[in-house]
Amino acid sequence: MSSARSPTPSGRFPGERGPASFRTTHWSLVNRAGAHAAGELQSASRRRALGSLLELYWYPVYLYARRKGNGAEDARDLVQAFFTSLLESGSLAQADAQRGRFRSFLLTSFSHFATNQWHHDHAHKRGGLQASFSLDQAQAEARYDLEPAQEQDAERIFLRSWAQTLMETVLLHVAAEYQEKGKQEIFEALKPILVGSPESESYGKIASELDVSEGAVKVAAHRLRRRFGEVLRQEIAHTLTDPADLEDEIRGLFSALSGS
Repeated sequence: MSSARSPTPSGRFPGERGPASFRTTHWSLVNRAGAHAAGELQSASRRRALGSLLELYWYPVYLYARRKGNGAEDARDLVQAFFTSLLESGSLAQADAQRGRFRSFLLTSFSHFATNQWHHDHAHKRGGLQASFSLDQAQAEARYDLEPAQEQDAERIFLRSWAQTLMETVLLHVAAEYQEKGKQEIFEALKPILVGSPESESYGKIASELDVSEGAVKVAAHRLRRRFGEVLRQEIAHTLTDPADLEDEIRGLFSALSGS
C-alpha cells in the first residue's frame, strides 16, 4: 500500500478541505477526477479532486462493502482499489451520461466494480491493484463496530451513512462560518440544540453561560437553524443534476436518519 494520508476521525483529510471546496458540486469533482487525457488536467489536480470525494464518502462505501459480507481487510482493499480505479482508469470522464443522484451513481459504480474488476484482480493476487489512497483500517473498524448490529440491509445502511456524512459536512461548514465571524462560542453553545442532542441546555441556561438575554439566544438559535437549513439544501443540491429532485432527496435524507 502507498503511504498516502489516512482520513481523520471525521473522515476528512488534513489540509485538503475547507469552506471554498465545499462550494464545488460533487459532479464537478467527478469530472475533474475523471479527466485523464493529456493536456486536460494535471495528475495533482485530479488527485485533489478525488481526494475531496474520498474524504467525504470513503466510509459509506466501506460500510456498504462490510455489510455485503466482505471481511475488514477485503473491504479496505476493495474500497481503496475502487477509488484508485476512479482516478487512474479515466472511467469517470464518461460520467455525464449517468448523471442523476450522486449517491446512486457512486453505489452503482462501486457495485459494478466489486462484482467485476475486483474479483478478477483479487483472483490473481491479494492487493494486486496498487492503491493510490490508503485507508486506516483500525479507524474504519472502530466506526464499524458502532453500527447497529441488527441492521443488515447494505443499501439502507449505505443511505443512512451517506445522510450522516452530509449532515456532518454541513455542520463543519456552518461551524467554519461562525468561527470566521468570531462567533464560535455562540455556535458551540447552540450546536446541541441544532443537532437535537438530549444533552442540550435550556435557552435560559445558555443565556446565563453567554451572559446575554434569553431573547438574544432564541434569535441566535433561529438564525443558526435557518443557516444550517440553507447550507443543507445547497449541499444536497450539489449531489443532484435535476433541481426537481431536491425536496424528495431532503425527505429521503431525514427518513434515512430516522431509520424509517
